[in-house]
Amino acid sequence: MSTVQPRAPLARFFVGLWDGMNFIRRLVLNLLFFGLLFLFALIVLLALVGRGSKPAPLLERSTLVIAPEGALVEQYRSDPFMRALAESSGSGVGEVQLRDLLRALDAAKDDKRIERVLLRTDRLTFSGYASMREVAEAIAAVRAAGKQVVAFGEYFGQQQYLLAAQADEVYLDPEGGMLLEGLSGYRQYYREALADKLQVDMHLFKVGEYKSAAEPFILDAASPEAKEADLYWMNDIWQRHIADIAAVRGLDPATINADIAALPAGIAAARGDLAQYALDRKLVDGLKTREEVEALLTERGVADEDADGGFRQISMREFLAHVDPKTGPADRRDTVAVVVAEGGITGGQQPPGTIGGESTSALLREAREDKHVKSVVLRVDSGGGEVFASEQIRREVDALKAAGKPVVVSMGDVAASGGYWISMNADRIYADASTITGSIGIFALVPTFPRTLEKFGIRTDGVGTTRFAGAFDLSRELDPEVGQVIQSVIDRGYQNFIGKVGDARGRSAEQIDGVARGRVWSGTQALERGLVDELGGLQASIAKAAELAGLEPDGRWRVRYVEKAATPFGRFLTSFVGGRAGSALLGDSAFAHGVLARVAPRAEQDLRLLEGVMTPTPGKPAKAIAYCFCEL
Repeated sequence: MSTVQPRAPLARFFVGLWDGMNFIRRLVLNLLFFGLLFLFALIVLLALVGRGSKPAPLLERSTLVIAPEGALVEQYRSDPFMRALAESSGSGVGEVQLRDLLRALDAAKDDKRIERVLLRTDRLTFSGYASMREVAEAIAAVRAAGKQVVAFGEYFGQQQYLLAAQADEVYLDPEGGMLLEGLSGYRQYYREALADKLQVDMHLFKVGEYKSAAEPFILDAASPEAKEADLYWMNDIWQRHIADIAAVRGLDPATINADIAALPAGIAAARGDLAQYALDRKLVDGLKTREEVEALLTERGVADEDADGGFRQISMREFLAHVDPKTGPADRRDTVAVVVAEGGITGGQQPPGTIGGESTSALLREAREDKHVKSVVLRVDSGGGEVFASEQIRREVDALKAAGKPVVVSMGDVAASGGYWISMNADRIYADASTITGSIGIFALVPTFPRTLEKFGIRTDGVGTTRFAGAFDLSRELDPEVGQVIQSVIDRGYQNFIGKVGDARGRSAEQIDGVARGRVWSGTQALERGLVDELGGLQASIAKAAELAGLEPDGRWRVRYVEKAATPFGRFLTSFVGGRAGSALLGDSAFAHGVLARVAPRAEQDLRLLEGVMTPTPGKPAKAIAYCFCEL
């Protein structure tokens, strides 16, 4: 008969500890499972209750409140559910689509129920001067239609102020401020940190003395060529910005520039009061608190005790619910399709807000295969990226033209380098006068790490069957002859780039080389050099696409954005959260606020570029990059 030997005390301790941990793990998992199950059941129940909710009514003599918060984007980067959750929880959507803002303003100028517009632009994140100018034109059109526009802000940046300046009356909080200071383009330079501190050897291969995107990795300061080129296009954009403000405010551009030059004395004369300084320079019409502006609008409009601020109003989101036409698969009208290409260009399938060689090509292919689509507008807002991915998209533009569907490119804030590559074959290229474009050139950046590894006592050695086997291993020193191979590939890539531009623009490669070599231009400068065809925004591009397709100006055709559709479950959650029941449930959710604080995307372009160039491409000694760090 055997007996069970008792465990030693130490063994009993560890076994008990393990059993306790297992119990806690199962308990937490079960609580999490049942919690999620309960939350899902509650969402379904409230969705059924709130399914019949309708948008807020649009009454006569309403004030349309345009108060965008977050980044102005061409296309949402976050998913619909998170945006609806953000709005319902009161933490702001973080992103505002340019098309929505333009559509609301365009509808407001003709809607008799909208008496005036209250404009709050101080919480709109700057995106670029081209998109800001397009919104400014839309605000000016509302005012020209006889609708009063009142702007109010607590603080105005010089970009946000361009929009506020379009109003009939501009009010600034007495404790707020507003300064015009000029444009700048300062970057961090990493040569010492990489080469001296981390002992990473950076090898740059490029064509064009103005192709400066990779300079921060090999220099300690900007090259003279980079400074010369950047200051040239920046001055053009800045002087236009000042002229736009001066024209609408009835001021002299020379006076505005003189005030900037004498900024310290001017602020001292106003005793450090930035709001008074703006009033003295006639940049604003008065100093009022938010409550005083709301009282003014109540007096001029219709009082409504139940409305925020006490006056009859409707938000942009609620207004768009009345404006947007209800269309679906049964809508068989002729269509101008709009495909958005926004963000960096990388290979494969990419989410919205980033351009994928395959995913963006698929959207263009969808437009080509849709028999109702008669022409396409490619809206480009990109500093570029991978050459091969850019070429994939350019080929789809060519395929659309071959199928008899005209393509018009509408350049947004930036359409440079790879962004120009995907644009060049369009039937017509539109840019705003302040669009940043050009930067025709490519480069390769190859980091090697043997010195870094040696600091930790790690060395690379071995054998290869040929002299160049393993020559592109980043842990080894770069052989000069390997560098010669890479430079030959980059040289050929540049000649390919300018040759394609020449073919597309009806000019020789030599002529294109004269305006290329990586140099950046404003939209106006690009027009003068034959790189774009006309100055104009998105609406002008759509009108041209319709014209090229033979669609009548007042005919029955529509505009459709070709985008990756949300899943049915995603649409269900979005519909629920956007409704009144969902808003009531999530409005005070601390959890929702915590999650949403991390939703906003961050643009760490330098690190993304460095990570991208180190990703190997089979059959290529180095990844060819057509990129421009030229956003303001």
